[in-house]
Amino acid sequence: MTRNREIPDSWPPSNSSQPGQNPEWQSTRKAFGANRPLVNPGPGVPDAPIADGYTVPQNLATPGVTSPPPSKKRRKPKRGFPRPWHFGALLIVLFSGGIGFIAIALLLKLPAVPNCPAIFWPTASASMRLYCAQLAANKQTAEDLLEAIALVEALPNDHAMRTEINRNIEQWSLDILKIGEQKFQAGKLSEAIDIARKIPARVSAYNLVEKQIDRWQTVWSKAEGIFSKVEQELRQSNWNQAFREAVKLNSIDNKYWATTKYDQVAKKIQVAREDSAKLDKAFQLSQSRNVDDILEGIKQAEKISRESYAYKEAQDLIAESGKKLVKMAEARLEQRNWEGVLEIANKIPPSVKLEDQKADLIDLAQAISTASSGTSSDLERAIALAQRLQSGRPLYNKAQGFITRWQRETEDVARLERARMYAESGLVPDLRTAIAEANQIPSGNPRYSEARKDITRWTAQAETIEDQPYLDRAEQIASFGGGPSLQEAIQEASRIPPGRTLYKKAQSRIAKWTDTIQREQDQPFLDQARTLAASGNLPDAIASAQQIRAGRALYKEAQNEIRGWQREVEGQQLLQQAYQAATPGTPEALSSAIRLARQVPSSATVKGDARTSVNRWSDQLFSMANDRSLYNLQEAIEIARMIPSGTNAYDSAQSQIQSWQRTLNPPPPSPVELSPYNEGF
Repeated sequence: MTRNREIPDSWPPSNSSQPGQNPEWQSTRKAFGANRPLVNPGPGVPDAPIADGYTVPQNLATPGVTSPPPSKKRRKPKRGFPRPWHFGALLIVLFSGGIGFIAIALLLKLPAVPNCPAIFWPTASASMRLYCAQLAANKQTAEDLLEAIALVEALPNDHAMRTEINRNIEQWSLDILKIGEQKFQAGKLSEAIDIARKIPARVSAYNLVEKQIDRWQTVWSKAEGIFSKVEQELRQSNWNQAFREAVKLNSIDNKYWATTKYDQVAKKIQVAREDSAKLDKAFQLSQSRNVDDILEGIKQAEKISRESYAYKEAQDLIAESGKKLVKMAEARLEQRNWEGVLEIANKIPPSVKLEDQKADLIDLAQAISTASSGTSSDLERAIALAQRLQSGRPLYNKAQGFITRWQRETEDVARLERARMYAESGLVPDLRTAIAEANQIPSGNPRYSEARKDITRWTAQAETIEDQPYLDRAEQIASFGGGPSLQEAIQEASRIPPGRTLYKKAQSRIAKWTDTIQREQDQPFLDQARTLAASGNLPDAIASAQQIRAGRALYKEAQNEIRGWQREVEGQQLLQQAYQAATPGTPEALSSAIRLARQVPSSATVKGDARTSVNRWSDQLFSMANDRSLYNLQEAIEIARMIPSGTNAYDSAQSQIQSWQRTLNPPPPSPVELSPYNEGF
């Protein structure tokens, strides 16, 4: 990531406390976060040097304490002193050592460090303000740095320490911008801007503030634009393009966008891609007409989390699938398929948010189940169940439709029961009364189809009773045989009019008797025609068979005979024409005769004669070709080519044609035959 050119690559390190300082001073500086050298808290007081190059203010040294004078050299006691002197010498040593220790302790003791939070600033010195400001600034928080600046900015511009103060203010301002940069890199743009704009306008570092803010906002705006483009591509399911856009975040000069937000976007793209696959599968399943497939599609869509870009689409698919299930259940309601309704309703999941529709479907299915028996009491119970669906319920209108239907059905159940009671006797008048009663049930009534079935059955029963005597008498008359009896039977059966129950049966009998009459009438013509054909008189045979007219019982049979005889006549005529064509005996005449003879139908009796004649004429052509080859090979070839395939002479003619063609077109001599060295052989 490109570094900020406006902020140094490395900030100046803070100085730490040096060893050898007063422990109280050290603890106080640590409490204020001191890491820098502190200025002299008292104006005009020279500093005293201490260990490691640091100085201690003279006014903080312990007054009246001087170094102890060097002790005099003691004489070493002799070994021969009595033992009591040893004890006295030990007391002297301990006493003199204690005095030295006390002197050194008094020499090193320093006064306590000033308590900055307790100072009354209106009377505080400039050095004290700077000292406490440095303590605050060393904490390196925006609030403490701003407090440090405010603490020393209160001093006049012409103060003797203004140069040192301004140097510190500039450094602290840069430290504030550094903290703002850290906030910006951490993704906290507003905090970074707020921190930067708290830098006083009169400091020279303020020139960097707006420039830095502009850079932050530019980088942030660019990152937001990329992020917005990624989201747009994700909403359109353009996963690859979304990823290409997301990669651009890596080049953003902001750690938060280049890492944290990039990782979030990459994860969103991956999740969106996976969710899209789930949604595609769910959509395919939702298009099915199978209940289990639709339910599985809903289950797949439910797996898509709320954070996914496909979530709304998944929820829409779940809602549409739920509506589809309800419509399928409603269609089964119209079919009175209460088992099918319950099958769907009990499987509708909570995610479709159609609990009211589900409850109404179950209630109506139970009502339909109760009404299915068709009794008046069950219909009344079904009406009571449907009336549970009050106004405002999703299926209220459908419930009202069922209630109206069952109320009409209740009235017509009694009418249909009365009609069935009339029909029980089986008498034609009672059957007609039952039919009239059932006909009062209107077509829109649920019992209409049931009533029509009964009416059809009763009508057939009555018509059979009325028309069966005509058919019985006709069959009795036809049993006598003979044309007149059959004709009379036909007239009797024809008394049953079209549309009556026995009409088709009567017509079947009439067709049978008519066929018998026509065969008796036309059989002599066909027999005579066959006799004439057997004698060879085909034209008269055809004329005799043609007397049987279309629509008669033997018409098809006569036509089949006529077609056979006509082919026979055609074959004889073609063969005769072939004989006449072959009479000149020329190759052309024989070829024309062969063509005519080969057109004789295969079913004709003269087909064998035609085949024999074709072979004979082919042999003659081959003989003519051989004769012609003695003086004209080209003409011989042309004659031989007139011999058709399938004849006895065809293969021989083809072989001879090849021989003659080689003679007419000999191959060129080989190089060996043309060599001059072969002349003597």
